[in-house]
Amino acid sequence: MIGPVRVLVADDHEAVRSGVSAILGTDPGIEIVGEAENGFGALAACHRLEPAVALVDLRMPGTDGIWATERITSETTSRVLVLTTFDSDDLIARALAAGAHGYLLKTTNGAELIRAVHHVAADRHVIDPAVAGGVIAGYTAARRDGERNEKRPGAALDPAALTDREREVLALLAEGLGNQAIAVRLHIGLTTVKTHVGALYAKSGAVSRVQLARLGSFGDGPRT
Repeated sequence: MIGPVRVLVADDHEAVRSGVSAILGTDPGIEIVGEAENGFGALAACHRLEPAVALVDLRMPGTDGIWATERITSETTSRVLVLTTFDSDDLIARALAAGAHGYLLKTTNGAELIRAVHHVAADRHVIDPAVAGGVIAGYTAARRDGERNEKRPGAALDPAALTDREREVLALLAEGLGNQAIAVRLHIGLTTVKTHVGALYAKSGAVSRVQLARLGSFGDGPRT
């Protein structure tokens, strides 16, 4: 039998941590395993306690929630659900790009928060309805820009300029694999994959992942 969802609550305000923990504690399917008051503490707690879901505020002393989200999702198996008062499109985009599985405002009610935790634990994404419109609009605009950019000439790649590892990453990228899947296939860290993908962008002049993948049809593919 699968046990309750293990949850870590990270917020610099003790009253918020206590309140969120109290709300989630009403659900027998959720277990609060720890709390943290900043990003460093949240990362350390995720390594130590291995929660399924880390509730992370975006503004905390010492470091911000974006940094914590990226490190937690790249270094641990915990999924991040952002819980914050900030609703700017830029912060939402940065949090999702950092690997967050969900983004909720602190105005959400208890039932919605509990549902969101279960959804994120089940590897589903959650966006607060209050900010969903901006997320969709931003995605639509980015997709249109990407389609226009892909029609522009200029992206080219010289295989001789790539390292062996960059060739492996590019070949898997061309197969449609995401960064996490590439990391698993090559037995390397997610941060390392992101570094190689960044190098491929720099060396090719590609402006989108789709355009970069189209340049990966050469070579013998990844080594096993």
